[in-house]
Amino acid sequence: MSEFNGTIVDVRTRVEFSGGHVVNSVNIPLQEIMEHVEEIKQMKTPIIFCCASGGRSGQAAHYFKSLGVDCENGGGWMEVNHQFNN
Repeated sequence: MSEFNGTIVDVRTRVEFSGGHVVNSVNIPLQEIMEHVEEIKQMKTPIIFCCASGGRSGQAAHYFKSLGVDCENGGGWMEVNHQFNN
């Protein structure tokens, strides 16, 4: 896939994110996600959530799908980076 027209949300901590992340991704740590529900619902879809291994992003994707948001669990950020930045 050469161009992605949605939003990539990285739910790792700020420290993890600062150590490396997908270009143009948004960092909203999972522990803060409830404070950003309306902001996330307004983001360009589809939303791909990512983290270190897929566990935290899976929680975020499950929650936002239950709200009717077009989103997916992308798994680990390095896999997402490889998929969308090749």
